[in-house]
Amino acid sequence: MRLMRLLFTISLSVVFLTSGWTQYRPERVFREDFKETPAEIPITQDHIVQEDVVLALHGPGKDVIKKSNHEKPVDDPFYVWSGLCEGNWAVSLSHKEYMVDLSKYGKIKWRSKQTGFRQLRLILQLADGSWIISEQSDGPSTDWREVEWNISDIQWWTLDIDKVVEKKPAKDVDLSKVVAVGWTDLMIGGGSPASSRLDWIEIYGFPIEK
Repeated sequence: MRLMRLLFTISLSVVFLTSGWTQYRPERVFREDFKETPAEIPITQDHIVQEDVVLALHGPGKDVIKKSNHEKPVDDPFYVWSGLCEGNWAVSLSHKEYMVDLSKYGKIKWRSKQTGFRQLRLILQLADGSWIISEQSDGPSTDWREVEWNISDIQWWTLDIDKVVEKKPAKDVDLSKVVAVGWTDLMIGGGSPASSRLDWIEIYGFPIEK
């Protein structure tokens, strides 16, 4: 009898772990790597790998956001570069069919490299059309670095997307229907010594049909 109870308890635990417990982690909605094509100014929709992902450029410096790559070193990635921007700039990506619920263990991962004083920050477009920018940032490094953002741990500011300038701390942010995800360093470009680079980005959340 005790053995039967033990087996029943174990079976219930297995059902709980395989059905309820594991489902709270969101799936990867999309990843963008950018096409392995020659460098070009500005980056355009033609450089986007995923057919369902839409690129948008923002700010007074948007016309010279570069899709960059170098022949040397041979492992140089195909990345987005801000070094030529004469004004503030931002890049965002959205899915054609889905918004993303980032409120429940949502994550964003990317590989980037900043130089000078550049601090790369997340930006999000919410369902009401407004934009927010992360108070936390990804700073300079001597080599490419992967960062994982836990969205629930981030403090947000409102963002003027036309000027790409932060405005004030955001209150009661609803992250359950995020329309677009992007990045900016809130600064002009300063060439290779003072710029931001992004190699790839991944968004993890629960997709919601538009």
